Amino acid sequence: MPIDITISSIFFPWQPACWLRVSGEDAPQFLQGQFTNDLRPLSVVGAGAVYGLWLTLKGKVLADSFVLRGGGLNEFWIGSYFSPAAVIRERLESHVIADDVVVEDLTEDVAAFTVIGGDGLGSVEPPLPGEATWIFRGRRDREESREIIYRSSAGEPAWARRSAGRRVEAEEMTRRRIAARIPAVPLDIGPADLPNEGGLEAVAISYTKGCYLGQEVMARLKSMGQVRRRLLGIGGTGDTLPSVPAAVFVGSRQVGEIRSVARDGAGGWIGLAMLSLMHLSPGAELAFAADGVPAARLLDAP
Repeated sequence: MPIDITISSIFFPWQPACWLRVSGEDAPQFLQGQFTNDLRPLSVVGAGAVYGLWLTLKGKVLADSFVLRGGGLNEFWIGSYFSPAAVIRERLESHVIADDVVVEDLTEDVAAFTVIGGDGLGSVEPPLPGEATWIFRGRRDREESREIIYRSSAGEPAWARRSAGRRVEAEEMTRRRIAARIPAVPLDIGPADLPNEGGLEAVAISYTKGCYLGQEVMARLKSMGQVRRRLLGIGGTGDTLPSVPAAVFVGSRQVGEIRSVARDGAGGWIGLAMLSLMHLSPGAELAFAADGVPAARLLDAP
């Protein structure tokens, strides 16, 4: 499978937090009834991946993942950047009653890398059925990206080792993710938060697929049209990154907390903070203590 990664590409090796194999005669219907997004597009082998969430009964975000169709009959793969395999597996198995569904954790058996940008990205195509490599569109940056998952026992593919792409560290990927306002689950959005508070309703929620766990809460949120909190971008100056999570204040009132931070490459830092929309104005100055000296400002419209 020829993949040409050019010098203008970014190349990031990483380890999935989750890589589960789900199989069994009832696997398609079972997963469709648990996942927030519509999995029917995966009815064709090689259809790519669907991104979505695994919610609690109250509609809170337990984990996120990509779901891919496997090469075998009624076989699927579930992969996540940050949500632990044990959490997703427990969530699935707790709802398997009389279903013919088997969940296997193969996270330790795989490794991965991300390719972002560059002329060679267009030649990254899905592998043939049965190949021990999985390729799908990622959610890392504003630029288009591909995730390549491979069997760690086989080592990094030879064409990847020969690539001219610029290899980067996790810090740069965090900066890119924050700049693109892409939340990490469960770091930025977790079991105390609703998908809409992280801006995930447009990319991770289907309002037409039918019932799934947490669907009633999602339907009510859609009809209400608003949430009282939102994950927003903030920024500050200085070389020292604030500890996370960190409470943030406007005057004497706590308005939320910083969830993730990264250096912005210009002598300061950027972050994602879960903030109350009721007490914010555009460009609001934020402090790390009640009535403290402002140390950050709001970058997004509340």
